[in-house]
Amino acid sequence: MTGTVQTPTPTDRQDERLRADAGGLRGFLSASVSRVRGGDLGLLPVIVGLALIWTIFQILNPFFLSSNNLANLLMQSVPVGVLALGIVCVLLVGEIDLSVGSVSGLSAAIVAVTFVNLGWPLPLAILTSLAAGLVIGFFYSVVYIRLGVPSFVITLAGLLAILGLQLLTLGKSGTINLPVDSFLVYFGQQAFVPKPLAYVLAVVVAGSLFVTTFLTARRRTAAGLSSKPLSVNIAASALLLAVLLFAAWFLNQSRGVGWMFVFFVVLVLVMNYALTRTSWGRSVFAVGGNKEAARRSGINVSGVYMSVFMLCTTFAALGGLLAAARLNSAGPQTGTGDVNLNAIAAAVIGGTSLFGGRGSAFAALVGVLVIQSISSGLTLLNLDSSIRFIVTGAVVLIAVALDAVARRSRSSSGRG
Repeated sequence: MTGTVQTPTPTDRQDERLRADAGGLRGFLSASVSRVRGGDLGLLPVIVGLALIWTIFQILNPFFLSSNNLANLLMQSVPVGVLALGIVCVLLVGEIDLSVGSVSGLSAAIVAVTFVNLGWPLPLAILTSLAAGLVIGFFYSVVYIRLGVPSFVITLAGLLAILGLQLLTLGKSGTINLPVDSFLVYFGQQAFVPKPLAYVLAVVVAGSLFVTTFLTARRRTAAGLSSKPLSVNIAASALLLAVLLFAAWFLNQSRGVGWMFVFFVVLVLVMNYALTRTSWGRSVFAVGGNKEAARRSGINVSGVYMSVFMLCTTFAALGGLLAAARLNSAGPQTGTGDVNLNAIAAAVIGGTSLFGGRGSAFAALVGVLVIQSISSGLTLLNLDSSIRFIVTGAVVLIAVALDAVARRSRSSSGRG
């Protein structure tokens, strides 16, 4: 008796896709749990820590999670966050820059002197400040590549020398106030996203995540590689949309979302794309993982080092401009104090490894939120700044300890 071959109906095909997708989701969740157990924690510890910090401070002071305080917290996070974004770049190749605070102070001094004292157009003053940061990073990279001086020593010397240049640039005038009606001050203090547009931006960001993840999964599937299930993509995009819409609604209860914070998030997204979707980004991780292996595979190691040093100091210069915008002035104190340490701490707390080869642009975002949350919470409690330093130091130590434990776990798993 001859069997009859039945052609699957569209409904049958849909059921098969749903079953495969459900299995893929279970497999994805199982793989995620295995990665966590193996020491690949990603942003999980810092997100849990941030939630814990917010919960504690909200219990101690109900004003902490008010829309007005959170809106101010986000704006205050941006200058140091931009510096931390540059620190992430150099940490990924296993190096360090201790001079970002001084570079930011010099940048603020340059824009103040050229714009206020010399009467230059603001765009030209800004470009000059950014160019100064770029040149400093180029100098660092040449000394590092040609002479082999450790980045720790180069940038420590730079910290002192650039602070001297900052004071020399300011001259006897000392602190220089920026015009309150200038675009720079407006952007740093008063520019907020129109409330209806905040919801549109939330939809655009979540939709962009879905589209990019979907296209990436389709390309990987076409190439015969594993990819995230569609259900995971939908769930992640929907969760992000819900979080962003709630955040927009909550912040809109007061001033709303500052354009400066939106600008910072865009910088993080651009750097995340550059680090994860370009050959340059893959080269950065390769150099941070094993410099000699990267060199033998044909990667221009010197070019990678030069690019990350120049990016770091340029971001530092940009952070100095934003700090001047927030303070409405530039002076000898700009970029000094704990600015350096907070920028490095934010990158490390966000999950960027001090040993190189592991981290992400989002480390700067979540790390600086932790730093600024601690500062804001302790200020609301009227506690001395000494307590803030102690708490921040403890958080940094915990973050580095988690990174060391994770590295040991991954090494043990690899040997096993």
